[in-house]
Amino acid sequence: MKIPNPFRIFNPFFDLWVGGKNRPIFFDVDQSFPSLRSLDDHVDTIKEELMGVLQSPTTIPKYHELDKFQYPISGEIDADKDWKVFLLYALGQRPDANRKRCPKTVALLDDIPHVFQAFFSILEAGKSIPAHEGPYRGYLRYHLGVDVPKDNPPSIRIHDQWYTWKQDDSVFFDDSWNHEVVNSCKEDRVVLIVDVFRPMPKFPNRVNHFVHDVFGTLYGKLLTKNIDT
Repeated sequence: MKIPNPFRIFNPFFDLWVGGKNRPIFFDVDQSFPSLRSLDDHVDTIKEELMGVLQSPTTIPKYHELDKFQYPISGEIDADKDWKVFLLYALGQRPDANRKRCPKTVALLDDIPHVFQAFFSILEAGKSIPAHEGPYRGYLRYHLGVDVPKDNPPSIRIHDQWYTWKQDDSVFFDDSWNHEVVNSCKEDRVVLIVDVFRPMPKFPNRVNHFVHDVFGTLYGKLLTKNIDT
């Protein structure tokens, strides 16, 4: 499943530098983006703030309520269960109402260079996510297991490889590969998702930042327009 998104038109260009169909699936955080390790080091602090956010679950929107184009992956499968997102950073936009509820987490994020997007991904017990492809080669995606059940935790398939979330564990991967979440867990799963600019040579890196500044800003405003109202 390909979600409509104007970012896709730039992928063939970036494929010239990132490996195209032979590009990696997973990445070593320490080698590719070591500044993300500060989140691993402070996972207890992040979880403490998350627990405060979860005290008011009705204030957290479903993914497709922020972005209607996400409905096929957020609202159609297991429609009686929710996939919610709590945005902290969205392509240049900083939703103050949310950020004020997680000041320590936000401070950690603000110290990481080249953040593209950041949010808590809250998957209700038993909620799976159908196979789909992230829209853009220009970022890599980091997951930190902030609140992951011990018993039968959900798993994600990325291309032809699987990863099972673990409490306090992180994973770094290319979200533009086809991926899906299989979830038969009886408890909710929460990960902190942080998208960062993909490391690339100087010229494609400049193009990437241009795309972010022009197209990304518009999308970021779309995502955050209802949060601070």
